[in-house]
Amino acid sequence: MVQLSPLCIICSILLILLINSSFSDKLEVVGDYPPLWHNISESLDGFVSHHNKTLINPWNYLDRMGMYKVLLTVTAESMENLGPDNTGNLLWGLPLQHGWQLETGRLADLSGTSSCGYQSGDPLCISTKSWWSCMNYYLSTIPFLGAVDTIVVVFIISPLDVINFTLTPILSPIASLLQFLRTKKSSIYKVAPTLSPKEDIISYYLWTAHVASIEGALSKCSERLKYMSAPEARFGISWSNAVEFIAATHFLTNFKDTNIFQAYLPQRMLLASDEGPTIPDLSEEENRVLVTLNLLNEVNTITGRQIYLNTISLLHLYFFMLMIFVTLALY
Repeated sequence: MVQLSPLCIICSILLILLINSSFSDKLEVVGDYPPLWHNISESLDGFVSHHNKTLINPWNYLDRMGMYKVLLTVTAESMENLGPDNTGNLLWGLPLQHGWQLETGRLADLSGTSSCGYQSGDPLCISTKSWWSCMNYYLSTIPFLGAVDTIVVVFIISPLDVINFTLTPILSPIASLLQFLRTKKSSIYKVAPTLSPKEDIISYYLWTAHVASIEGALSKCSERLKYMSAPEARFGISWSNAVEFIAATHFLTNFKDTNIFQAYLPQRMLLASDEGPTIPDLSEEENRVLVTLNLLNEVNTITGRQIYLNTISLLHLYFFMLMIFVTLALY
């Protein structure tokens, strides 16, 4: 992982503040659980087993979501002081984002070669040709492997070549997080303050693993961008880029905050004719966030990712901030 510059952190906080301040009057949205959440087992016993091996199909929505639910369950005790009924668990960002992907049709086969992911075909199928499902594969299967390293798990369908990129940058922070939870849970956070050291440390490890997963997955999943419309592909890349900046703020991915934040993401796949901020069937907030994310990615690309990787000139910073503020003011 590259050391973040102070400027990156400034821009990251700016991004969060710009979005939240624009919609401060609408932050009462809490959201709901992911689709079919209450039909999914919270333990490995809910998966099929054969000869003492747990069989998991990561290309089935219920199985992939099941991995997330297991992770939430096994970490519940360690994060019980962060919120009632495990709602403060900082792993909520993973299943909630995956549920958003299913609900918005982003896990379906866009190549036109199968009915995977469609209501008229197999609605719980996760297409291997979906860019979003490919990216999410590295955010679900890999963390799960790191968490259940003492359990024999067999992924019965795994068409993606996971071993082609180094897993150490991803598994290492996961292992560190698990070790932290095992050794510190009894001595830390007997009383949880507004922003506890626990939240900050867990958030650091989670975001480190999350960004490493995305960085490793981008090249692996890039071929699937061709099945998406140009606006959708642009949004996907912009969202991946924005995650790096959001990570710098250690944004708390608990149940409530994640639901609030992703409520402003496009609630359907973008079409070839879509151009923010004037997409009629998207809300004002969705349009504005779409423009903001795309603009951030464009500026970061123009500067050779210097905003994220290194310090840049004050002129670059002023230009970046001016573009963001003008864009939000106009729309």
